[in-house]
Amino acid sequence: MSAATTLLSLVLTLRPLDFRRPAETLPHWWGRAAHALLLDTVRRADAALAKSLHDDNALKPFTASNLMGRFSEGKLDPQQTYTLRFTSLIPELSRILLESFLPNIEVQLDYQMFRIEQVACTPEEHPWAGSTAWEELAGKSLLGGSAPPRRISLLFASPTTFRVDGRLIPLPLPDLVFNSLLQRWNSYAPLAFPDEVRRYAAECLQISSYRLNSAAVRTQEEALRIGAVGQVTYTSAPYDRYWMSLIRTLAGFALYAGVGASTPMGLGQVRLIEPDRPPEENTEP
Repeated sequence: MSAATTLLSLVLTLRPLDFRRPAETLPHWWGRAAHALLLDTVRRADAALAKSLHDDNALKPFTASNLMGRFSEGKLDPQQTYTLRFTSLIPELSRILLESFLPNIEVQLDYQMFRIEQVACTPEEHPWAGSTAWEELAGKSLLGGSAPPRRISLLFASPTTFRVDGRLIPLPLPDLVFNSLLQRWNSYAPLAFPDEVRRYAAECLQISSYRLNSAAVRTQEEALRIGAVGQVTYTSAPYDRYWMSLIRTLAGFALYAGVGASTPMGLGQVRLIEPDRPPEENTEP
């Protein structure tokens, strides 16, 4: 990873090493275990950073996914591999993740051992992987020669919900989605975007198509979270090139930042669906 690369989406391919554990003892949702693995890994490399990531109540500069794959009757299948994804918005965390998670290393999730078989950090290796710099991500839309598209499609691969005035709203409305991304961008990017981005999203972005379902998971302390999963297309009306350049940048940022509440526990795994990418690549992490 070069010095300019800050944003990281790392996808691990894992194989279970001990599959005799009864299904009823396995977690229904692995996001909390993934969160613990990330913090334990960081703690071994930089205890001060791990403490900051754990204690800071601000927006976290990372996400952790659920364990993705096929579970036969709720059990882990030794003939199958599973995927786990971590993302980072700060260079020191990105460096630790890249240096710590390597092929053939064994990791533990909720007392279950896995061996890392593959590590992907580019979209060529896995559609949910990536690494880039803030300037590179922003430059694609803001400095590109062509105008950004009028329509933007997002894939919500894990339940996505939003905390608003103490309530959870499990609907990816335009202002909620892009305000969530804007807050994360302005918390960590070297150049902040104007607050009016949310106003543009609320007033000028419409949901032009969607395929959504509701899904429920239990996160930390067995709290029930209900969120939306599926695909949504947002269309600008009226169209403005400058504001849609910012919206398009934030949509690309979703791969690294996550969207909504409880992203460090596996919720809000979201990414932009590129129009030139084959449909079979637009799958969950």
